[in-house]
Amino acid sequence: MEKINAVITGVGGYVPDYILDNEEMSRLVDTSDEWIMERIGVKTRHILKPEQGRGVSYLMTRAVRQLMEKTGADPDSVEALICATTTADYHFPSTASVVIGNIGLRNAFGFDMESACAGFLYAMEVGANYIRSGRYKRIIVCGGEHMSSMVNYQDRNTCPIFGDGAACVMMEATTEEVGLIDGYYRVEHDYDHLHMAAGGSAKPPTHETVDAREHFVYQEGRAVFKHAVTKMSDAVETIAKRNGLTNENITWLVPHQANIRIELAVARRLGLSESQVMVNIDHMANTSGGTLPLCLWEYEPQLRKGDRLIFTAFGAGFSWGASYMIWGYDGAKEAAKSPAQFYKEGEISREEWHELREKR
Repeated sequence: MEKINAVITGVGGYVPDYILDNEEMSRLVDTSDEWIMERIGVKTRHILKPEQGRGVSYLMTRAVRQLMEKTGADPDSVEALICATTTADYHFPSTASVVIGNIGLRNAFGFDMESACAGFLYAMEVGANYIRSGRYKRIIVCGGEHMSSMVNYQDRNTCPIFGDGAACVMMEATTEEVGLIDGYYRVEHDYDHLHMAAGGSAKPPTHETVDAREHFVYQEGRAVFKHAVTKMSDAVETIAKRNGLTNENITWLVPHQANIRIELAVARRLGLSESQVMVNIDHMANTSGGTLPLCLWEYEPQLRKGDRLIFTAFGAGFSWGASYMIWGYDGAKEAAKSPAQFYKEGEISREEWHELREKR
């Protein structure tokens, strides 16, 4: 019997139209463009405005709808949807069930995975294993966040970091030597440095928790930075050694977009050049579980069949890891460049970018 692999066959994404830049951010909190760029590397972030009454399911629905249109997949052929998010619309029902209903995936089951910034990394492994089992042939894995819903815009240390957005991938069965090849994943309990103190079953919402502003992201930046650099670098190095990968045969490092200094530090550990690193933190900020698929969404036109990718992420928990993938199709065969890629290269305006994305 031939070995079954799980390969990505398409990418879809969506980010809100409203862009919060550093100039506007400096009017909300005591900060500046220089301070943010030096410490984080974020220039702009996309925000889903609260008055729109929409949650992360809206972002994911838009992303999945684009994926279905791009791939031309029959909705009835999709067998499962896995949503990696920390900002679900509700405690229940699951975000996946909402998206499945919105899209009309009548033959799919679905569920949410919550592992903060490492969520999509873990969800890809889960989706791949469903396919490797031989029971499923086509699964959608989605990662996205409505981070602005839990950011304290009075905290200058955290509010400039985060943005909103979602992206997804189609994973399908193949007998070719492409797809998700290997993974290394770990969790090390650490609550103190990165968490949301209230809102769960251990500390349900009360007037006191709201007044104490305990329903927002809390982060001790220096401690998280140190752990992220170490753990992501170790995980990437482990995957590279296990699969005979070096700076000469790794095509792309796809790191969680937490901080530009973290991303480049991990790349230096493997001797990779900046041109081998997918980076969108400057205009997307940290979208937590959405950062890895949003990178694929933007860089898809540059991907070639046979490219070797290493994904890595680090988030609350602490949860982290790395995975190795051989890319399965030629993104350059798309009829036109991704609108996101045009925007990144400064070839069109933001407004034109959004218009093009709506047409795709």
